[in-house]
Amino acid sequence: MIKKILAGAAAALVMTTSFAADITGAGATFPYPIYAKWAESYKAATGTGLNYQSVGSGAGIKQIKAKTVDFGASDMPLKPEDLDSDGLMQFPAIMGGVVAVVNVEGVTPGQLKLTGPVIADIYLGKIAKWNAAEIAALNPGVKLPDADITVVHRADSSGTSFLFTDYLSKVSPDWKSKVGAGTAVKWAVGVGGKGNEGVAANVQRIKGAIGYVEWAYAKKNKLSHTQMKNKDGQFLQPDDEHFKAAAASAEWTKAPGFGVVLTDQAGKQSWPITGVSYILMHKSQANAEKGAEVVKFFDWAFKNGAPAAAELDYVPLPASVVKQVQASWKSGLKDGAGKAIY
Repeated sequence: MIKKILAGAAAALVMTTSFAADITGAGATFPYPIYAKWAESYKAATGTGLNYQSVGSGAGIKQIKAKTVDFGASDMPLKPEDLDSDGLMQFPAIMGGVVAVVNVEGVTPGQLKLTGPVIADIYLGKIAKWNAAEIAALNPGVKLPDADITVVHRADSSGTSFLFTDYLSKVSPDWKSKVGAGTAVKWAVGVGGKGNEGVAANVQRIKGAIGYVEWAYAKKNKLSHTQMKNKDGQFLQPDDEHFKAAAASAEWTKAPGFGVVLTDQAGKQSWPITGVSYILMHKSQANAEKGAEVVKFFDWAFKNGAPAAAELDYVPLPASVVKQVQASWKSGLKDGAGKAIY
């Protein structure tokens, strides 16, 4: 009899563990390296797994709206009216930086200096050679080849593209009028790559290429990044301290749905293309247990994930913002009976 009871308890435990492991998310490629790292550590600590599809912000938004995943992820914050119309709430999960990466013969990582207006003109096709006067003027003493520039951009709907094009729209009137900002824009020139992974692969493969990726992808793929000139006129190398500096002035409490955009922030140490990655969930959870598991994962990440974030040069949320996010879970996420799931 005792053996039967123990066997039944073991079966129940297996069922609970397999259910808990079934957390699914989809969206932004920008935070994929840190979500993968968190997921690995979280499973080791709790037995609960996470299946995250790195498919781009646009696809993630579509999937959460269609309720085919437990959460979506986007690097472009949704507007309050869009959240309301689809019964969604959003909260920030992690911050990081977008960097320009190049494949230019004779140029070492971090050697090349670029400005926002020059990058805009490259992506508009107005600057087509690496030894163009506009680039040479920023890089005295650097031997620039007489080689064609191949522009690489995202082929999918992308939050990284939103951050990149939002920044260019702020620093280049020509870019703002001809292309503008968005997750998907009509690119003037270039070849597309799917995800941060696809852009990184194309830049590695194509001599003379320039692209834009989240910093962790540049480091992982040993891509040659560039220095960038910020709003205060300082040329900076990308790192988490400069991403933190850009995020320091974020006015979270004034932004509905935590929807802040951190591009072209003032401050001598502020990296010019810094961004926030957001999580999207339905306010009314059809499967409250699943919703609770998602919240448990991010709650754990906020409390335990900072070392892994720093290792990959992401920026964890400030403690004050984490408290606001936790409060938003209590007020914003309900089960079918209207009871809070957190």
